[in-house]
Amino acid sequence: MQSESHVLWWNAFKQGDWDAFTALYGEFYELLNNYGRKFTQDADLIQDVVHDLFVRLWTTRTRLGNPASVKNYLYKALRSTLFRKIQSLSKFVELDNASGQGTFAVNFIPDASFRQEEQELRNQVIALVNTLPARQQEIIFLRFYEGMSYEEISVIMDINMSSTYKLLYKALDNLHKVSDKRFLTFLSIMIFLFRNFSKKIPVAEG
Repeated sequence: MQSESHVLWWNAFKQGDWDAFTALYGEFYELLNNYGRKFTQDADLIQDVVHDLFVRLWTTRTRLGNPASVKNYLYKALRSTLFRKIQSLSKFVELDNASGQGTFAVNFIPDASFRQEEQELRNQVIALVNTLPARQQEIIFLRFYEGMSYEEISVIMDINMSSTYKLLYKALDNLHKVSDKRFLTFLSIMIFLFRNFSKKIPVAEG
């Protein structure tokens, strides 16, 4: 869901409001760095790409439109810019290579509300998800951690809706397989993922 403050900042920044621009930067800097770390551990490269992204936003602000979601727009821009930068540095690795491993790495932010057994399940989920091919890891992250819709995911990952559904189904099917097809284990993993997902869904007031 689009944040009202994001819309206000975006519209003001396009008019040249520096304070609104810095508000956007402060809001998304860490989120974009965290997303970038799913593809590469080169922190300097990620920071450079994030900074370049915001410089480009400022210099092209008068030509920008009004995205349905500022967050999703920035995620997609970072993803494509980072891939181009990695490729230009001859460090590019295909997301789905022959070994089934890629450059994406899922890592959930620790939650102090989890009990010890939930923390252990969290670590198990991370280990299992990271056995998946990178694109499958990414769609699990975007869907269940970021709480994004299928439409939003299709835009960020630059795939059509049919491919989005198929990719998530394949990722969940592979999770079932790597959990040794033990139903209770798989069910526990799904409960954990959906618990994370539910935290991202805004609750209507009133």
